[in-house]
Formats: sequence, C-alpha cells, structure tokens
Amino acid sequence: KMKMVKNFLAKEGKGKKILDLGCGDGALVEQMRSKGYDIIGADANYESAKVLRRDIIHTGFGENSFDITLCLDVLEHLSFDEQEKAVDEIKRILKPDGTLVLTLPNLAHFASRFSFLFLGKLLRTSEAERHKGDRPISEYLKLLKNKNFLLKKRKGLFMTLPLITLATYYFPSKALFWHKLANKIACPNWSFLNFIILQNKK
Repeated sequence: KMKMVKNFLAKEGKGKKILDLGCGDGALVEQMRSKGYDIIGADANYESAKVLRRDIIHTGFGENSFDITLCLDVLEHLSFDEQEKAVDEIKRILKPDGTLVLTLPNLAHFASRFSFLFLGKLLRTSEAERHKGDRPISEYLKLLKNKNFLLKKRKGLFMTLPLITLATYYFPSKALFWHKLANKIACPNWSFLNFIILQNKK
C-alpha cells in the first residue's frame, strides 16, 4: 500500500501542496518532507511540528487549499453520516481538479463472501467498534461519485483467497510468492483493501 502511495507522489506530488489527512503520528509526512515535498499532516489525535491537530469533518483549512489530499485507512473509522461530512470537507479544501488518494477496506472481500455463503456471517475488516463505518467498496464508490469525484484509478490489494490467506498467516516467508501473485491479479471488488485515486470535479 505505502509503496503505491509513494510511487504516486513521486510521479504527481513534486511542486504540489499535499495534505495527509488522518495521518496518525505523521511517519509518511516526515519521510516525504525530508525528500522536499510540500506536505503537512492533520490528525484528530496527534500533534507535532509537522502534524496539526484537526478534525476531519472541520479541518479549519481554507477552501481550495490543497492540490492533493491523502486519506489512508481513515473513512472506515467514521460512522456513515460522518463519512459523508468528511468527504464534503475534503471536497471543500481540495482545489478544482485536485486529487484525492484513498485506501479503503472492503467488507465484501472474497473471504467475507465465502463466509457469508457458507456460514451466514460476514468477516468484518476489524472490530465493529474500530471500523464503525465498515461497508462494501461499492458503497464507498457510490458516495464518492455522488459527491462529484471522478474515479481515475482503482487497484485491489490482498484478495483474501482462503488457502493463500491461511498460508500467509501461518507461513509468511514461504507464502510470499503466492501472496505477491495474488496481489498482481487481485480483483478490486474481491480484495480486502482498495487503493483509489479520484479527481475533484467542482
């Protein structure tokens, strides 16, 4: 995931004003700033010289402030109502035609569908208290489309094929080849995680 984010920034981020929204302790911010990128972080639970303590729904930034906003593994921690408000705020602070980069877990990943078919229960991407906004990736995409974000790229990561997933869990070094192969052919709709790039159409 982080390799994809860094590759994107290497191609598109130089000379752009970048926000890492929900950045935690700002590890990515620190790395990219050391390479000369104009990037700041914002997080509701952390503050430092390079990370501002800001709420994702009320960031306090001016309209059209950023060329690129990263929001990596964040929206699923919000309720459905909060997700909509957060997307509205991201849209407000992004410049017209600015870029939004998201990573989102997918409640409808392959193993979850398999479990639902045979056991009648979905496999959540985390505990309900932690991922209170857990939902199928199609619902996230619908929300973003309704907010007039244009999908530019989508890549699936970790297609949870049962045998490869078990092998990766129990024998990680021996299963690395199969894990990498599964990622190369991963269908986004069946993958545990989606890497998504969108354009802000105002």
